[in-house]
Amino acid sequence: LGEIQARLTQLEGIKEAVVLAREDVPGDKRLVAYYTSVAGHAKLPVEQLREALLEHLPDYMVPALFVHLDALPLSPNGKLERKALPVPGLEAAVVREYEAPVGDTEILLAQLWAELLNVERVGRHDHFFELGGHSLLAVNLIGRMRRAGLSADVRVLFGQPTLAALATAVGRGREVQVPQNLIYRDCPRITPPLLPLIELDQAAIDRVVATVPGGTANVQDIYPLAPLQAGILYHHLAAGQGDPYVLQAQFAFDSAGRLQAFAKALQGVIERNDILRSAVLWEGLEQPLQVVWREAPLVCEELVLDAAQGPVLEQLQARFDSRRYRLDIAQAPLLRLVHALDPDHGRVVALLLFHHLVMDHVALEVLQHELQAFLLGRQERLAAAVPYRNYVAQARLGMGEAEHEAFFRQMLGDIQQPTLPLGLQEAPGGEVALSEARLPLDRLLARRLRERARQLGVSAASLMHLAWGRVLGSLAAQQQVVFGTVLLGRMQGGEGAEHALGVFINTLPLRVDLGQVPVREALLATHERLAQLLGHEQAPLALVQRCSGVEPGTPLFSSLLNYRHSAPAAASAAEAWEGMQLLNAQERSNYPLTLSVDDLGDGFLLTAVAAGVDALRICQYLQCTLENLLQALEQTPELAIGQVAVLPQAERQRVLVEFNATARDYPRRQALHQRFEEQVRERPQQVAAVHGQEVFSYARLNARANQLAHHLLELGVRPGANVALLLPRSLDLLASQLAVSKCGAAYVPLDIHAPAERLGFMLADSQALVLLAHSDQPLDGAPQRVDLDRLRFDRLPGHNPDLEASSAAVAYIMYTSGSTGEPKGVRVPHRAITRLVINNGYADFNAADRVA
Repeated sequence: LGEIQARLTQLEGIKEAVVLAREDVPGDKRLVAYYTSVAGHAKLPVEQLREALLEHLPDYMVPALFVHLDALPLSPNGKLERKALPVPGLEAAVVREYEAPVGDTEILLAQLWAELLNVERVGRHDHFFELGGHSLLAVNLIGRMRRAGLSADVRVLFGQPTLAALATAVGRGREVQVPQNLIYRDCPRITPPLLPLIELDQAAIDRVVATVPGGTANVQDIYPLAPLQAGILYHHLAAGQGDPYVLQAQFAFDSAGRLQAFAKALQGVIERNDILRSAVLWEGLEQPLQVVWREAPLVCEELVLDAAQGPVLEQLQARFDSRRYRLDIAQAPLLRLVHALDPDHGRVVALLLFHHLVMDHVALEVLQHELQAFLLGRQERLAAAVPYRNYVAQARLGMGEAEHEAFFRQMLGDIQQPTLPLGLQEAPGGEVALSEARLPLDRLLARRLRERARQLGVSAASLMHLAWGRVLGSLAAQQQVVFGTVLLGRMQGGEGAEHALGVFINTLPLRVDLGQVPVREALLATHERLAQLLGHEQAPLALVQRCSGVEPGTPLFSSLLNYRHSAPAAASAAEAWEGMQLLNAQERSNYPLTLSVDDLGDGFLLTAVAAGVDALRICQYLQCTLENLLQALEQTPELAIGQVAVLPQAERQRVLVEFNATARDYPRRQALHQRFEEQVRERPQQVAAVHGQEVFSYARLNARANQLAHHLLELGVRPGANVALLLPRSLDLLASQLAVSKCGAAYVPLDIHAPAERLGFMLADSQALVLLAHSDQPLDGAPQRVDLDRLRFDRLPGHNPDLEASSAAVAYIMYTSGSTGEPKGVRVPHRAITRLVINNGYADFNAADRVA
């Protein structure tokens, strides 16, 4: 708010300004600006004020209402009386009643919006998200605009989502001209001029062609990998065994004939789409590439499994477990169908194995749609397949790396610490246990979330991203968090991108600032940042990682949010899939914590996959955060986002109350050495301590401590004094601690490996009267020093010193690390040690135990 006020007072004619959020109508909280004018200047029009502020501030920071006052109301002591500020009248707002679209572009866009969003009419000031728009519909809209001859920067749709703003931006978008595929059928030899998307010399081309069955005649195209494909290939090559990006879908068929029909339909889809006929090559090449085969027959393999060895489907899964199984990505298609008879259930079970290099979540839905068309015999009704090369060209020839780098350096440059929730850092793999859980959100909660998002002019996805950021802030104990968000990658994917097959998605970091930021501001800022991110959706993650202040080699983030739209099944689906059943579809990422949000149109489904963590709890954390975030947005939008609760009430009760219900009875009156002397009387000859080959009974350890205590008393050590111990872990250390305690003094443990400067500081600060050490430790600074390896213990008395002791007296002084300044000494009384050990509620010690 301070920045808005500062901008207002910089405008000509404005003397003073104050901005606050008002909620004069329940649930409708808006920014209101109150201002006074410089003498001789009149009241400024609201439209002029808004336009002036929009030159410096994003739309969400510009007040909705402007109230002109002769003077700000002040209290007798000169402070602003906020309660005295008047309720804004109608003249304070820019009236935005329905205004018909103006000009051919606005009229055409209004028609497209009305058809896409299923609304009767669209005014020039209507908001895309307020009318029910979301990211997948945005992709669809951009596709329709292109087919209508309109181009625009998609970021405008998210940043200023009004019809008029989008119409103004038409023509600004940079449409990449995709060069044609010059390899013609029956081409005798492929040469460098025939490959406009990649630079290869003739020798490299010949090596590529040699990997393809049928040689040149079976090569349709050669081009580079898309950004996400390059990242997936890196992880494929880095995996010691298995491949986290080999995914599977499990099917059941009521007959072999159904399976054959499915395989035939799948082959038809492969023949339509070049990405499914692509192989990936890298060995001996300057850069990885993909080669599209003209013909790539699907491998459909039958296995004979013995049902007596266990459930057939489980046997199939175990044989093709991605932790051990790898697809040969140099051979197209990167799909494989394996099946076996399951006599116990009277069915055929199958696994469709596919590599993430060729399909993402949206592509799977496109694949399902096309399979359905083939199964119904309606494949001729499908839209023309979109070559994947178009997307690769968009990604390679579009925005340059310098623009990407400038954007991400501004977002991430001051991030010094990675966001590793619950300390999770390593990618899942090997035998690490993966937990997976699903949690549908309550329908009423889902409706409220959508309604609040529409009222604020943001997407439901923005709400989910902010809530996930808050969860991570709690799990990582950070005020600024960074996590990966999965972007569709189709916003600038060219014409037809909304129904293209292939891997378009890209994972990029999103930063969310928590702390004291009000929830409404945090939501609008998250929406704005997501909108900006869309313009860079094809940026390589490897480049982005370099733009933060996190040490190279350390991951910037280890968690992922995948917000996606899942279309409802068409009415004809049941007919197409008769006798076939999708049992399960597996999805994996290379991150130890992944949260997917399926936007089902009327509800939301949360799916968490976590390495070594209870995935259901992760889903519950997000659900709880969404509930509390929504409540804050509706009732207390000025509440800091960092104060939005993450833990469900039952878990909050356990953590804050039950875990802290630690009151226990324990001996409160005895000092540490007195407790020890009791044990000496009860079991004098039992083993008290062992160090290497040296063994001390309770009686011997007590005698050694007594001898040293008498020597310290001779040196003037008295109750309240401090004695420094510079000793390794040894029986001497134990005896010294007891000896100091018997004198009524406090010991100060010193690390023998600490720098001399730190040791000297602690000696001086503690005012230690005596330093106990071994003769090989060169340290001075105490008034007196005793080298225990030279002390004649046999000349000293071995009985207990007769001194009064109090459990409230200081037993030892422990110094902090000094990481935030000089080390500080913490005084620990005897009774605190007793409380820690005896009847503590979590560790039960008895006479038979050994403690290291």
